[in-house]
Amino acid sequence: MNRNDGWKLLTEYTKSDSLIKHALAVEAAMRAYARKYGEDEETWGLVGLLHDFDYERYPTMPPHALQGAKILRESGWPEAIAHAVESHADYAGMVRVSLMEKALYAVDELTGLITAAALVRPTKDIRDITEIKSIKSKFKDKAFAAGVNRQDVMRGAEELGVDLWQEHVPLVLEAMKRIAGELGLAGSSSH
Repeated sequence: MNRNDGWKLLTEYTKSDSLIKHALAVEAAMRAYARKYGEDEETWGLVGLLHDFDYERYPTMPPHALQGAKILRESGWPEAIAHAVESHADYAGMVRVSLMEKALYAVDELTGLITAAALVRPTKDIRDITEIKSIKSKFKDKAFAAGVNRQDVMRGAEELGVDLWQEHVPLVLEAMKRIAGELGLAGSSSH
């Protein structure tokens, strides 16, 4: 299974532009963590790309993630990918064991916060976020991007064993900046 297979599965199940961009953001963050840890970038990227592929069809909890993992297993995807998808949400009751699973959990909600922080900038360009403190102030404002679970963001960094503000946010932000155009976050000309 390769990225083309992952993209085909994602776009078969997901039509929402914002969900596809979320998948791309998580994929970029997962690839960055794979590079950081010397892990397989393709596998980690696929996990990021596919973690929410079933969400449009199965948006309620817990079928989401559990249904996705079931589909992946029935389609012959590697167990490591299926288990990572299954364990990325707390409500599934799965224990995150591998570094890849912990990284997925850690980056998932954070990419949403960073996306929202970019979209409220006058330029709507993620590359204009040059200071982590601007994201930190948005994080502290509970009304901002209220759908982002701050507890998950903090717990994710803790489970992964990285400092949230010194290491985690900068790594994810830089990964997302690399694909700003694909994410619709390269300024008003990218929309």
